[in-house]
This record gives sequence, C-alpha cells and structure tokens, in this order.
Amino acid sequence: MSNVYAVGVGPGSPKYVTELVKEVVLNCDVVIGYKYTLQTIESLLDGKEVHEITMKNQEEAYQKVAKTLGQKKLVVPFTGDVNFSESEVVDRLIEIFGKISIIPGISATQVAASKAQVPLDRSKIITMHITTPIEEKKLELQKAILDGFSVVLVPRPWPRDPSKHFMQSEIAHYLRKNGFDTAKLRVHVYEFLTTEKETEFVGFVRDLEGKEFSDLSVMVINQHKLESYINF
Repeated sequence: MSNVYAVGVGPGSPKYVTELVKEVVLNCDVVIGYKYTLQTIESLLDGKEVHEITMKNQEEAYQKVAKTLGQKKLVVPFTGDVNFSESEVVDRLIEIFGKISIIPGISATQVAASKAQVPLDRSKIITMHITTPIEEKKLELQKAILDGFSVVLVPRPWPRDPSKHFMQSEIAHYLRKNGFDTAKLRVHVYEFLTTEKETEFVGFVRDLEGKEFSDLSVMVINQHKLESYINF
C-alpha cells in the first residue's frame, strides 16, 4: 500500500467530504494543498504538517516533501474529485512519489448537474481547466451541442494570458462565432457550490457575453428533454 494519497474533498462544503477521505486525512502526517482545498478539511488538520501551495510553488513543495517523507503518510487533497480535471497533477505526483493511492470525491460537476436537473448519462462532461491546448475540447463542445446533448463544463481561468482565458463570456462568444443560436441555448452557471457563497445564474448562453464569474464556477448547457420509461 502506498503512503501517498490523492483524495477528493468535494466542491467546498465539509459536508461533502466522504467518511473514507476523513479517515485517511486524520491518519496522515503531512498534507499539501491549495488554500481553498485546505479550508474544506481544516477541522481535520490539527497536529499535521501542512504545506499550503500555489501553482507557482507546488513543484518545489512536492520535491521538498519527497526528500523527507520517509515512512510518513502524505495526503494531497483536491477540490471535487481527483479523477476529474486533475490528471496533470496526479501524473506529476506519480512521477515524483511512485505509486500513490487515489480516493475519489464528489465533483462540482455532479452537484451542478443535480441542481440543473440534467442527468449525467445523457450529457457530455467537459473540462477546459487544463494547461495543455483546448482546441480539441472546443470542437468536442460544438459536437456535443449539435448532437443534442446537455453539457456540464468547467471553464478555464487564465487572467494573466487573455489568449488562454476561456471562461463563460469567452465560451458564449466562441459558440456564437461558430454559428450557434446562443439566444436559444439554456444555461446555468454555479459559483462556490455547496458553500455559503453559492450563487446560481439561469438564462441563455447569449446572456453570458461580458459577464464575469468566479474561477470556482461550473456551467451547464441544458438541452435535456424528459424521456421517462413510460414513453417506451
């Protein structure tokens, strides 16, 4: 069994942290994570060696801990689910630490789909929240809409480089420029899901142009039509 754990701590509320993740965190020695993620599990961190990281210093922090970890147990918490939109970091952890144990969590995409009443089995889930190019994902978005699917989408904040910034306003503009009637595409945007700061915007994709939303947001393009078993 590995002594390095990558765990999902849910969208933000401690209520969404699973019992298994709580058990792993309580029994670890070292925790490395982003501020928002650490806040979600702060009640579990007493007596732990805690490293708060940013995108700028995360590599340095991982390397430093790797040199001194020994037999101690390390937890790297991720917002939402480890297996969604975090593969770049998980791959790096494997490169540094070797074998790691992955424990899933509840993703904001699941919560957003539930609130919008859009079933995931009839939707496409797309994340733009990656550092690698997203042109193929943009085409995937177009195809999903053309094929009549709802889309649960995590946008990409990149304020330091406008060419890579692809948030709700940019997505709306992109779809309109590519021939979609954005005045007819229903959309929900959720910010800070499951927390006291949670907000919901409901309207049409066209309405998103020029609007700014938090980095911690998920959008749902809603094309769902009721198809219950009674109709077959």
